[in-house]
Amino acid sequence: MASSSPSTLAPDLPEVFPPTLREVMLRPWWIGMLVFALAVAGIFAWLGQWQLERAIDTDPPPPGATEQVQPIDDVVEPGAYLPEPLVGQRVEVTGGWGESDLLVVSSRFNDGVEGFWVTARFFVDGTEQPTALAVALGWTATRAEADAAARSIAAELARIDAAPFTLTGRLISDEGPRVPAPGAPITEMTTMSPAALLGQWHPIEGLEVYRPFLVADIDALGPIDPPAGLVAIDSPAPTELSNVNWLNIFYAVEWAVFAGFAFYMWYRLARDAWEKEVEALEDARAAQGQAAAAGAPPAAD
Repeated sequence: MASSSPSTLAPDLPEVFPPTLREVMLRPWWIGMLVFALAVAGIFAWLGQWQLERAIDTDPPPPGATEQVQPIDDVVEPGAYLPEPLVGQRVEVTGGWGESDLLVVSSRFNDGVEGFWVTARFFVDGTEQPTALAVALGWTATRAEADAAARSIAAELARIDAAPFTLTGRLISDEGPRVPAPGAPITEMTTMSPAALLGQWHPIEGLEVYRPFLVADIDALGPIDPPAGLVAIDSPAPTELSNVNWLNIFYAVEWAVFAGFAFYMWYRLARDAWEKEVEALEDARAAQGQAAAAGAPPAAD
């Protein structure tokens, strides 16, 4: 019995070979997509380099730099944020105390003991317009002592006509205002924030304010004689920071991964297109073969 062969079943069907993956990738569309992937990867690589450049401080402040007293103008300007390397910097500033605005801040710890800070407004000399610096004068163990110290200092300042003097202390970043606890007075302050203090100072028209605050040396308050119960605020030198920012390094690695992922996506999409094309050709060939077989004459015995 004779049997039919594929050539006798479909002699008119040309042999079609599927494209290779390389041939698909070299098509204009996929070359264009590769150029796009290169552009995206280049942007990601630039962002990674930008993060890496900021991950390592090539010019860190020398050890003990924060303990060298600097003029406040060399450290920060009014209204500007205190740069991180300068947080805790000891500074000096010339001016005088405001006669009012002696305010108390609660939830202040000294050597692990909770208490209160007495704060004042210091007017800075040598500025084009009135400029104020929030100053923490000292710490007390109780609110009654803090309130008594504030009244005593305010009365003392009202009696004297003090000349400008140089105040020294440690400059600290604004802690940010916080909403008082339920049931507490609306004027209650639990963070040292010049922005919150500014809301209770008067007058403030045309006043510029430093964003950071100063923890003053209690033995260098000029005309103020610290009253009983007001002690120096514990303000140690800041811990020396590493010159490597590991968070920035992590971000740089992330951007490098994203750059590699852009190439992978191009390869994956091109491969998916190639697999679909090969599958479509195989399905078409199978369908043509079945159609040719259905139309072939029965095999002779």
